[in-house]
Amino acid sequence: MIAPMGGPAVAIILIKERHVAEAFDRAGAISTDSARAPEDLGVGVHGVGWRRLTNRAIMREGAPGRWYLDVPSWNATRRLRRQRLIILLALVLAVAAWMIYTRGMS
Repeated sequence: MIAPMGGPAVAIILIKERHVAEAFDRAGAISTDSARAPEDLGVGVHGVGWRRLTNRAIMREGAPGRWYLDVPSWNATRRLRRQRLIILLALVLAVAAWMIYTRGMS
């Protein structure tokens, strides 16, 4: 079971993921042919950002020790996160509006 995390912890993890992805994107390591060693880009392979991206197959191994960013997977993940955030905000606003409306009726 995954322990619940607070907002700051989630934000830090997402920032770490973005740093890894951006390092490979800036280096042009976005295909098997252009794969690079993480150490060459200053990316640690033992951090939570790296682990989460490799578990989701966003970071893929092109050759032993050489990795690349799967841009379509990265974009799909970011899009899904954005959609979830929009839905969550809509729900919060709906609940707030309902609470204001029902409070005004009493």
